[in-house]
Amino acid sequence: MADSSRPERLGDAEIEQALEGVPGWTIHGGKLHREFRFRNFNQAFGFMTRAALYSETMDHHPEWSNVYATVIVDLVTHSADGITKLDFDLAKKMNGISEEFSKRKDA
Repeated sequence: MADSSRPERLGDAEIEQALEGVPGWTIHGGKLHREFRFRNFNQAFGFMTRAALYSETMDHHPEWSNVYATVIVDLVTHSADGITKLDFDLAKKMNGISEEFSKRKDA
């Protein structure tokens, strides 16, 4: 069941400060944005699967696309009409998942 209390939209200064905690992420088109690159499609798809399962537990879902070994992600909280702490929490988790896959020798 989703939490009915959603985070509030962050201001520009708060976003700039929070960006320091999520290496590789930028602001693009009013959204938190990152491109992840993997060794192959298996790793990219594995990353997406793990991220999707985690996203579902948060009831917060990314806008993303995948072409072969690249996954492009945009995060924004639509109910807040902007970027919130929830987006940064998901970005941190995605960075961690990406690091796990980059260390793998298989796939």
